[in-house]
Amino acid sequence: MSITSDEVNFLVYRYLQESGFQHSAFVFGLESHISQSNINGALVPPAALISIMQKGLQYVEAEISIDEDGMMFEGRYSESLSLVDAVMPDVVLAKQQQLREKMAAQKLKSEQEQKLNVPENILQNNDEEVPVCSSPQASSTCATINANSSSMTTTVVTAATSTTSIKKEPQSNGENRLSVRPSTEQIEDKPMEVDTDHSEIQISLSNATVLRGHDSEVFICAWNPMQDLLASGSGDSTARIWNLKEDAVTSTSAPSAGGQQLVLRHCIKDGNQEVPSNKDVTSLDWNCDGTLLATGSYDGYARLWETSGRLQNVLGQHKGPIFALKWNKKGNYILSAGVDKTTIIWDAITGEAKQQFPFHQAPALDVDWQNNTCFASCSTDMSIHVCKLGVVQPLKTFGGHSNEVNAIKWDPSGSLLASCSDDMTLKVWSMKQDNFVHDLRAHNKEIYTIKWSPAGPGSSNPNQNLMLASASFDSTVRLWELEKGACLHTLTKHHEPVYSVAFSPDGRLLASGSFDKCVHIWSTHTGQLVHSYEGTGGIFEVCWNAAGNKVGASASDGTVCVLDLRK
Repeated sequence: MSITSDEVNFLVYRYLQESGFQHSAFVFGLESHISQSNINGALVPPAALISIMQKGLQYVEAEISIDEDGMMFEGRYSESLSLVDAVMPDVVLAKQQQLREKMAAQKLKSEQEQKLNVPENILQNNDEEVPVCSSPQASSTCATINANSSSMTTTVVTAATSTTSIKKEPQSNGENRLSVRPSTEQIEDKPMEVDTDHSEIQISLSNATVLRGHDSEVFICAWNPMQDLLASGSGDSTARIWNLKEDAVTSTSAPSAGGQQLVLRHCIKDGNQEVPSNKDVTSLDWNCDGTLLATGSYDGYARLWETSGRLQNVLGQHKGPIFALKWNKKGNYILSAGVDKTTIIWDAITGEAKQQFPFHQAPALDVDWQNNTCFASCSTDMSIHVCKLGVVQPLKTFGGHSNEVNAIKWDPSGSLLASCSDDMTLKVWSMKQDNFVHDLRAHNKEIYTIKWSPAGPGSSNPNQNLMLASASFDSTVRLWELEKGACLHTLTKHHEPVYSVAFSPDGRLLASGSFDKCVHIWSTHTGQLVHSYEGTGGIFEVCWNAAGNKVGASASDGTVCVLDLRK
């Protein structure tokens, strides 16, 4: 078995991506030439680096348990090594010596008991008889013996009636760790949540269409606002348009194979010919009437596509990857943000850059329109700027976050701006004041994205208080009521970082997608889980179609899933 430097670099790159270090991943991928390797990312499972390191630790622990003759000690080394300890020879030798002394003491104790004619399967411990495993096959009852020169304690684990239970704990880095703790402590640690019968909320496989065709992670997806066309963007340097209209789905014998798809290849010119850019498609957005799809890529270009798949225009003025891209409501301008620290407003018809805004001191991560000419942008420089087409300086600059600002969203009326950050806070701003209106603190890890509830005639209750949803790497989703700045519901069914949330068009439901491979759909009124689906890859994005009866989800294993909630 051998491993190349390209393979090591790819595993590190994937670890950075999965851990949320998107910008570190980009820089590392650029310097290590990840795009030039021939590794198929779709075949590499999540948390691969952690899994390999865990197996390495287990191998080192096994080595410690082998004596000079190459035989396993009677008892295995029971303390878990840390990763740093495992690579320090002196520490490993010391642990091995401790184990030898431990086994020697155990052997001496055993010999003394045999001399006293103690039955082989019974140990006397505080006047209580405790059965001990006589072989590895006796799995229903086992004991772990910790002995030293003065004492010996015995812990019993019984399969049927144990006071100690073994629990597999999901970790945020993708590994699974076995922990042993009293069963009563488990109940206190995580109270039992009462839900509808799981079989009732589980979305059946017949209601889930899995779309295959991408060759790498699918980072983003978005529904056409007028018809059931789902766009997706991937690390394979393509975007795709999937036809999920009823006549298209029923006319193909295998929709899950991706028969109803248009492949939008992102190419660059190499001399007189066009070649694949080999760069991730990082963002996409449909215009208001669903006639054009805009995509942004790590190759630094934005592109406009017709629903037929024809490339209409290429927008090229950014010097480096594009991180975010949005149409205004009127559909005449496109806004983009890039690693070059700038934001650009483009004319959608001519492809001309109308104005470039160079106000950030670090990469611009997200943008959102307030109206047809004003927008907000956020950056790793921890600042937020509100700018307007034709105005030289920002209309407003908000500073208050202590770490990079990951996402910003204007509320439906355009009066309040929400922001979320790696500083674990969610803030709400108003153009009427310089300081934040709300500083919401409840998450205990980075907040990756946020979404406002819909408002107006299409929502379930046009007069209901505005809600804001936040998705965090602490594996939770929170629903906030903005009039009081209070947390209404904490949604806790996910077990890995949550990358995406989306309200249904009527505001009654909220979809969330996590790297635990699950899409959960919640009632925004009660906070209860009403639908659930487990896919085959970590979920990067979830989105609703215009009718509110289908949810699209893009995944790390290269698949796109469509969940039909009508059946």
